[in-house]
Order: sequence, then structure tokens, then C-alpha cells
Amino acid sequence: MRYLKLFILFICIQATAQQGGMWIPSLLEGMNETEMTSLGSKLTAKDIYDVNHSSLKDAIAHFNGGCTSEVISPKGLILTNHHCGFSQIQSHSSLENDYLKNGFWAMDYDEELPNEGLYVEFIIRIEDVTSQVLEGVTKNMTEKEKQSLIDKNSNSLQTKVDKESWQDTKVKSFYKGNQYFLFVTERFDDVRLVGAPPTSIGKFGSDTDNWVFPRHTGDFSIFRIYADKNNRPAKYSKDNVPYKPKHFLPVSLDGIEEDDFTMVFGFPGKTEEYLPAVAIEHITQEYNPSNIAIREAALGVINSSMKASDDIRIKYAAKQASIANAWKKWVGENLGIEKSNAIAKRKAFEEKFKKALKNKDLEDEYGHILTDFESQYESFANINIMRRNFVEVFLVTNELMQMTFRSYQFEQTVAKNPAAFERAKASIEGTLKKIHKNYDATVDKGIFEAVMPLYKNTNVDASIYENTAFTNLDRALALFEGSTEDILQKLNSDVAYAYAKPIIEAFFNEVNPEFEEKNLAISALQTEYMTALMKALPEERYFPDANSTLRVTYGKVKGYAPRDAVYYNHISYLDGVMEKYIPGDYEFDVPEKLIELYNNKDFGKYADSNGKMPVCFIGTNHTTGGNSGSPVLDAEGNLIGLNFDRVWEGTMSDMNYDPDICRNIMVDARYVLFIVDKYANAKRLIKEMKLVHPKK
Repeated sequence: MRYLKLFILFICIQATAQQGGMWIPSLLEGMNETEMTSLGSKLTAKDIYDVNHSSLKDAIAHFNGGCTSEVISPKGLILTNHHCGFSQIQSHSSLENDYLKNGFWAMDYDEELPNEGLYVEFIIRIEDVTSQVLEGVTKNMTEKEKQSLIDKNSNSLQTKVDKESWQDTKVKSFYKGNQYFLFVTERFDDVRLVGAPPTSIGKFGSDTDNWVFPRHTGDFSIFRIYADKNNRPAKYSKDNVPYKPKHFLPVSLDGIEEDDFTMVFGFPGKTEEYLPAVAIEHITQEYNPSNIAIREAALGVINSSMKASDDIRIKYAAKQASIANAWKKWVGENLGIEKSNAIAKRKAFEEKFKKALKNKDLEDEYGHILTDFESQYESFANINIMRRNFVEVFLVTNELMQMTFRSYQFEQTVAKNPAAFERAKASIEGTLKKIHKNYDATVDKGIFEAVMPLYKNTNVDASIYENTAFTNLDRALALFEGSTEDILQKLNSDVAYAYAKPIIEAFFNEVNPEFEEKNLAISALQTEYMTALMKALPEERYFPDANSTLRVTYGKVKGYAPRDAVYYNHISYLDGVMEKYIPGDYEFDVPEKLIELYNNKDFGKYADSNGKMPVCFIGTNHTTGGNSGSPVLDAEGNLIGLNFDRVWEGTMSDMNYDPDICRNIMVDARYVLFIVDKYANAKRLIKEMKLVHPKK
């Protein structure tokens, strides 16, 4: 393992300057620092990550475990995407106070709205713990034995870490299990909604514009972190006070120009940059299409229902956005892989790998890998599709099936451990209440009829909706009243549960075990492949795949040509919003006040030098899911934008980053300020921020 770590260092030193990659912020000194400088950065590695002094990392927070946010004031004000805060905005909305439609702006601290369950998490420090985690692991162990020892070592290590009592730790795998880092974290659970534009701004363009450019979406929302009187994390309390951060980001008023340096600092979720060609073929030609079909069927029902009713629109807004987002991403991913000829290029790279193995006398040790991938994916493909299709139907799209699934988990828990009855009962009751808060049985029945036939050609019995207790919250909760025996008897007598239970049992007893066995073997082979690549082709560039840990990615503001004779400029303007404006349309309506500001050219100090109001821009930063809400920083570490999307042709970057066509999409910071100031008149928030002119 020491050999591999030296190997990674050698790779970093030898790599030629290029854009792309998601880099660990604690390891930027050397090649990355030099490369950033060559792209125009004036930041040092310690400006970005420093344990002993405040640095940029101290302003970057994981937002609710799925997005990124950044601190933009000395009073704990944080900025993230509108779609990242969407469920919180929705939860506070009603027909009387429709914050989705009208927006929300707290005009003082007392109006800021608490959000149960919402949290942000900061990284305090990062440590390489590879040797400790892999201590005792040998090649002749089975994969289960290896993982068991790794987990044991990780857990033991975390109990000995030097940290404050309110801090936490986690250990994460990098380079497919070849390297491990420990993260000391600090989590804040009192995070309050401060401001959000109406959906007609924050989600302008909705599904039609999602994953495409030119984009004209003000995808931002504002929250505030609260702490106790000692500035430490605390559960919600009226006595809590605004958090005083170690660092907050100044906001640039000078905007961007093409070829400006950009750095995105956030928590990218998951990438698979080192998959073999056979895996990419399986994902894009088999796996994605089956899941696209299920989500497409569900969206057809949801979209028509939302257009017909404001009540349904509010209830299903967050669910629709979540389902639609991945659906369109998968479609674009498939197109991008095909357009860039990625599979053929990966096969050519594999030929290069095989020749390198031969030249370095590594064939005996690693020559089996690509052949093994072929045979393993041939066996794995069907069960991988079946498992994911089950998840799509029972956990993503249809809520009646989700309720039966969670009820089955309750039944299994109490059967195996009667002492867990009260905890399991509280859990299922919480799940039922959460689902029914935004539930409509008629809409869900339509989804059921649309998606259920797509899972193993399952027989559809829609009459269960008329006879089940689960479609009514009071009746559903009544199922779980009484003794264990009473509950299980009532549960198994329910028609929906009786319908779903055999399917769920088959999933747990047949589908999932087969998937886990075959997936474990593929994961082990992928780990070996990563090791072999680094040994055989040390001149290639390797960065660790995204795994929801803090990363830096850098690039430049840049337009692009997606197709023949088509070129997209690097920036979009408010003019484009008005060009797309369709009165009353759920995707392209525009608030009257924004139209008035536009017509009067009342842009304040936020217009560019030509008097136009910038909205979005694109760059070459390598981003993925989880980077939503990430700050986009200029050469001096000032906020210039807010990352929220990628171009459709570049969604393939999770498997195949191509700097020619992969672009990330960002809200211009000037548009955020303009909406907060001129549209919302929330000037108290502007006064909190530090506005700067780095170019003057």
C-alpha cells in the first residue's frame, strides 16, 4: 500500500496541465496548485484548505447530505440552490401561503422559518488513514472478510480520534478501496429558511430547460445557521443565535468574462470514471433505458395532474422535480456517451492497458481483469436491472407500494427482534405521516397503473386502492394499533399489503441476494483494476471518484459547440427570460414585478458593463450530483456564481468527462443579488454580505 501511495504522488507530479477532476482539498499542494495558477488562480493551497487557520473550506457546508451550501455573511447566512431547499420551501407552503408560487422573504430574524430534520455539516480536517484501515487485510481473504476487517479497523480508529465532543467522524474509501481518508465534521441542526424566489424564477424553465443551455434559472435559496450562545451546534431553540463562521465568502460585483478562472468547491455525490467499456455499454444500453421508461410513465400521470390542480401542484412539486431530474439526466447521459464515441474510446484505452501490462510483465497478475469484466457483466446485467426497477417502483415513484414496503420492513423487524417493537412502530408511523402530508390517492393510483406493469410484467390490480387502509392516514395508522399479533393480523389482511408482500419477499429472498453477491465480485474486480491501471499506466491522470466528500474542481468560463453549426455563448441574460416568457405557463411564466424591473432596466449596480442583467453562465468545471448549490469562486476566492446543473450533452461526465462538451451551469451571483435586492426588497440581507470589486 505504501507503494501505491507513492505511485499516486508520482502520477500527480507527472500529470500534464489539463482541466477536469475532483480533487481532495487537503492534497492540492504541488501539481494542482501549479495547474490552478496556470489557469489564472491567485489562490494558494492553504487559502483553500488549512487546519490551523481559517480557509475557504470553512465556508463550505454539506447541505442536508445531498447538496452543497456556502456561508456568505458573518451572521451564518448560507446560499444553496432553490431545488436543494425545495422540500423545505414546499413544507412551509399552503394554499393560503403559497411560497412556491409567490416566494418567501423573512424581513427580520423572527420571521426566519425552522426546518425539522434539516442540517448542514462542515469539514474540520481530513487525514489519510490508509495504513490503519487496511491493517491486517491480505489478498487471500474473501471480499466479505476484507470488508469486515476494514469496517472493524475504521470503527476502532474513529473511537480514538482527537476531536471535540460535539464533532463527529467518518472514514471514506478512495481509488476503489486503495486509499482511505478520515473526516472530522461539525453538524448544525438549526437551519432556518430566510429567502426563496418564486418557482417562476427559482425553477424557470422547469423540465424543458433542465440540463440544457442557454439557461435562465435563478436557482437559489437562502438559509441561516443558528448555534447556541457558545457558537456550537445545537438543536432548534428560540434561544439560539446566528452562527459566527470561521470564514465567509465575499461576493463579487464584477462578474465574469470568457476564460476567467473558476473553482467549484463542494460535495459531489458519485462518479464512475474508471468503468470498463462493457460496464458503460450495460448502463447506457440496458440499465438506463429500463429506468427511464418507469419514470417517464410516472411523470406522465404527475404532470397532467399538477397542471389540473393547484392543490396537487403544491403536494407533488418536490416529488415531480426529483423524479424528473434523474429521468432527463439519464436520457442526456446516454446521448452524450453515444455522441462522444465514449465506448469505442474506452475500448481503445483498454487495448493500451493490455499492451502496458505486457510491456511491464504484469500480465500474469492482471491480465485476467478485462476478460473477467466481460463474463461478470453478462451474468450481472439482468439482476442489476431487476433490482433497480424494483427500487424505482417501490421506493421512488409509487407511494402505496412504498408504504407496503416499509410495512414489510416493520413486520420483519418485530419478528426478528420483538424488543424493537416500539422503535419500529414509531418509524412506520413517521413514514406514513410523512407520505400522507403530500399524498393524493387518485394520482398515486394512476402512477400505480402506469409503472407496475414495467416491473417484471407484474399483474396490475388497481382495485386495491378502493379497499386498502393505506390510502387514508387515520386508517393506515390504525393498522399499527394494538399488540404485535393484532398489528400483524390486520396488516396481512390488508389487500394492498397482501398484493405487494409476495413481490417484496421475492426481492429480499431472491433478487437482492443475487445482486449483492454479483455486485460484490464486480466491486472487488474494479478495485483490482484501479490498482492495475496505476501500475501499468503511471503517466495517465487519476483522481478519486466522487463519494460525497469535499472536493475542488477548477476550470474556466467557456462557451461550447454541442452540434454542427451551433455555438452557445458563455453567458445568458434576463433578455432571454423575456424571450421565453409565456403568460400563465407553469414552466415559463414570469412574475409581474420582474417584468417591470426589466422594462424599466432597473438593475441597480448588478448589471454588466453593457447595461444588461446577467442570469447564468457555463464553465469547464467537472461537477456531478451533490455539487448543486456549490459556490463558484473567482481567482481570489470571491463568490461569482452558484453551481446548479450541467449541459445535457455533458451529463455523461459521471463516466466520461470530455472538456470539449462537458459544461457546468451556474447562476450568476449578480442575478442572485439583483433578485434579493431589487425584486424582493430584502436589503437587510444585502447589508449582511461583503460585496467586492476584485477586478477594479
